[in-house]
Amino acid sequence: MAESIPHEEVSRRVLRSETLLVLALSLGASGVSALISFIGSLTKPGGLKDQAATLNGSYAPGRPWLDLAWQLFGIASALVPVALVAHLLIREGAGLRTLGLDRARPWPDLGRGTLVAAGIGSAGLAFYLVARAAGFNLTVVPESLPDVWWKFPVLILSALQNSLVEEVIVVGYLLRRLGQLGWTPMAALVASSVLRGSYHLYQGIGGFIGNLVMGVVFVLLYRRWGRVGPLVVAHALLDIGAFVGYALLAGEVDWLPTP
Repeated sequence: MAESIPHEEVSRRVLRSETLLVLALSLGASGVSALISFIGSLTKPGGLKDQAATLNGSYAPGRPWLDLAWQLFGIASALVPVALVAHLLIREGAGLRTLGLDRARPWPDLGRGTLVAAGIGSAGLAFYLVARAAGFNLTVVPESLPDVWWKFPVLILSALQNSLVEEVIVVGYLLRRLGQLGWTPMAALVASSVLRGSYHLYQGIGGFIGNLVMGVVFVLLYRRWGRVGPLVVAHALLDIGAFVGYALLAGEVDWLPTP
């Protein structure tokens, strides 16, 4: 007769497998992709700052309606892991509300998120400019979309998608699961922050370090507030500022690097 496995051990095994699968379908895979991209940039002739990393580019140049369809498909499909996390939490008897993603405290979430975005945004931009000048970062091109009517709505939707995927999975979901698996708070903080840095590695060493530090700050704020809502707001505002700001300022000011 086969030896029975304790229920707690089975549960831990299921949670471990679930967490790995969620990451493999989302930001864990992005981390591997970013590492491969970074290796390619390092081994390419020329310095990192002479290469470009484009965040929002055209999928069908010269065909705006087809391009729009691809843009919307990409945004929608990227949100599937968030829907999966919500489903898994509901099966657990919880839901996204347990992560603090609901409409219970809209104004505090908005206010806190705005303050966080203001602080991190200015420091992050300064760090990027220094890292690129030192040769540790590629030239980040937040957008290279054609000048069509849907350009800015798509950039805003892309920013919202990024914020939901990253904060729900890398902060709320991952910290919850690692806690259930018995990880210490410090180990979980390191894992979450390193993961955040890893999938920004395609931007260069500066992108990795800057986002790792941002990851530490976001984990500490999440533990203080018990809500990912303010972090989603902050991340969305940061990305909207980067995407829309670049679209408006690229080529118009001397201090903003362009390819």
